[in-house]
Parts: sequence; C-alpha cells; structure tokens
Amino acid sequence: MTQIFTRTGIHFASSDEALKHIGAEMLAKGVVHDSYPLALLEREATFPTGIDLEHHAVAIPHCEAQHAKSPALYLIRPDEPVRFQRADDDDDIPVTLIIALIVENPAAQLKLLKRLFGELQNPEVMDALLTAPSSQLGELFRNTLLEPQMSAVS
Repeated sequence: MTQIFTRTGIHFASSDEALKHIGAEMLAKGVVHDSYPLALLEREATFPTGIDLEHHAVAIPHCEAQHAKSPALYLIRPDEPVRFQRADDDDDIPVTLIIALIVENPAAQLKLLKRLFGELQNPEVMDALLTAPSSQLGELFRNTLLEPQMSAVS
C-alpha cells in the first residue's frame, strides 16, 4: 500500500532546497535507499517536472524506481510558491503544490504520472488540494487521485 506523507506551512528558497528536503524526509521515513536524494536532484536537473496548469502550477519530482524501497507519495503545500523549471521549456514557474513520487514499479509510475497529469488539470481538484485542511490533504489526495491506481502502484 502506498504511504502518503504531507507537509504544509514550510518555506523553500528554491526548488533545490525543496528537493533536498524531500530527499532527507523520505530517507528518514525509510521508503527510499541512500541513493535517492542525489538521484532526485540529478533527475530534476535533467528532466524538470514543473507543470503549468490553467490556474496553478505543480511539480512532480521523481526518479528511477531502483531508488525506492516502498511506494510512497510526499505532498507539500509550501507557504509561498516555489520556482521549478517547466517540464516543457526552459522557463520556470511558481509551484503551489509539490507531489514527490516514490514508486518501485516503472510501469506503475508511468500510469500514475498520466493519471496525475489528467486529474490535476481539473481546476476543482487543484482548488480542493490547495485549500483542504492540512490534516485532510493526504486522505483527499488518496480518494481523489490515487484510489483507482492502488493496485497498480502497490
């Protein structure tokens, strides 16, 4: 079963700072191998994950499945937007939601990414994720975006 970790009320000066935080937190939670923090930074530098949506922007940092010990997601709603480079060009965008994926199965990762890209384009879904009380963020994400994928990700 995919674990979901959440964090709100945090500030990052840069996307690198956010990625370093993700690496350290996921290592501390025991869901990734020691190789994960560096692999996450390197993957983001080569293949940026900022996605500009209609009203918001998200980043979905991830790396190769070999760095994962168990499936997890880390949802971060920073206090202020964090600038991430766009996935589709060289510009950067202010990201209001960071969704770090830790997936053991590459096929499941691709399915989950496709689902996220589709669902996050719905302004109602994004508004709900951005306004939900922090205590309900993980459950809302699981019920809205993850449940249909549970068997593929786990």
